[in-house]
Amino acid sequence: MKSGWMEVALFDLGGVLVELTGVSTLLSWTGGQMGPEELWRHWLTSPNVRAFETGAMEPEDFADVLIAELNLPVQRAEFLDAFTHWPRGLFPGAMELISEIPRPIVRATLSNSNSLHWPRLMTEMGLSEAFDFHFASHLTGKIKPDKEAFEHVVLSLGSIPETILFLDDNQLNVDAALSLGIRAFRVQGVEESRFVMEQIGALRHPGA
Repeated sequence: MKSGWMEVALFDLGGVLVELTGVSTLLSWTGGQMGPEELWRHWLTSPNVRAFETGAMEPEDFADVLIAELNLPVQRAEFLDAFTHWPRGLFPGAMELISEIPRPIVRATLSNSNSLHWPRLMTEMGLSEAFDFHFASHLTGKIKPDKEAFEHVVLSLGSIPETILFLDDNQLNVDAALSLGIRAFRVQGVEESRFVMEQIGALRHPGA
């Protein structure tokens, strides 16, 4: 398959390009009462998480309500310190993968993020300059898996959904993108992302 249809390469960050420690931390705090899939589904649909990751709640308030919501055995300060460091760093090969996307394909991110994680992702991990556009939930006020988050990307870029490749590690988000005609794939990490992109001929090979 060739990538002549593709005009935009749209990436989720956590779990795709960025290694996260949050799931294992939360699972340990909840004493194994939830499995990883159940925990992710709860996270993506929690009104409190949605409020925080759309910029409508301060970090301290978010810590308090989530500790109560999940009955976590930690205090606010411990939660906020751990939460801030959930994004551990880029997966090996992440920057190389992005750099191999041939121009004029647009490079963009669509991420559910927040005021604690975003500065680390952009500055500390150097993702700010690696992409042409960033669509972060706490800045746009639109959050995955809501269709509005994807529609905002389509309208902002002036793109046709069928010309967008979207990679995300959560099936709820992939399904939402697919429902709009976006060509979406569930992947975990850089290796799976590379595999999908190589399958559709979306990478520039050295010397090409």
